[in-house]
Amino acid sequence: MPELLYPALRCLHILSLCTLFGAAVCLAIFAAGALKPALRDALRGYQVVAVSLLMFTTVGIYLAQAGLMGDGPGDMINPQVLQAVAGTRFGSVWMVQGALAAATLLAMLLRMPTAAILLLPAGQLMLLAWTGHAAMNDGAVGALQRLNHTLHLLCIAWWLGGLLPLLLCMRLAVKPGLQALAITAMRRFSLTGHLAVAGANVTGALNALLIGRFAWHGFTPWFQLLLIKCALVAGMVAIALYNRYVLVPRFHASGAAVSRFIRMTQTEMLLGVMVIATVSLFATWAPF
Repeated sequence: MPELLYPALRCLHILSLCTLFGAAVCLAIFAAGALKPALRDALRGYQVVAVSLLMFTTVGIYLAQAGLMGDGPGDMINPQVLQAVAGTRFGSVWMVQGALAAATLLAMLLRMPTAAILLLPAGQLMLLAWTGHAAMNDGAVGALQRLNHTLHLLCIAWWLGGLLPLLLCMRLAVKPGLQALAITAMRRFSLTGHLAVAGANVTGALNALLIGRFAWHGFTPWFQLLLIKCALVAGMVAIALYNRYVLVPRFHASGAAVSRFIRMTQTEMLLGVMVIATVSLFATWAPF
């Protein structure tokens, strides 16, 4: 059970962080004027769900790790095993994750400034680079690997997490007085989105090379799942390029282009969820 529970919880955990980070980025950087409170209200329900899932998965992942270290589900609530987990690198990192998750919940409840809500999930994403394959090496190689994985996670969260606010901006653009502001916000996201997509792909490729130690280990199950992930990411990139360079220029000439843009973005989000699910699974597998 812990073997399946851990990647499932990890997937939900990362998706929650992407949602919170992407929403905060759009509110802090892209939205302006009357659009900002309107977008904040539209995102509120999604943020509440995301922060609730974040708290649940933070606790659940720690318990699942105890089950993996022990002898199965029974050790997920064994005080001795839980204490043993606390003495590991994962345990120390995850206790900080728990504190940041609680701070994120508190910031949401107190309606603190967007900058605070932006920094908290960013910190949790960065901490993920200190667990799993990214923490497998020490020294200069280990530092490079963790830095690269940190950048990879932030780029992914910027890209995938920004798609929901993008769709909401499309919806808000039809309201009086918000059209110009919404279009400006979407253009800003599109401009920085190019950098996020490029960064995610470059750091992802380097991360795979670092995990494989720049050597060929054959078509292992880990490598096969990595290929599936790459195919899904390629699909996301193709949709992003199609949306930006084919559909966006047709917005003023065809209402059908707007509808197709929304459907394609929803498909891109679905592929993104599949990417995170795939990564969460093979992150628990031996690469060779």
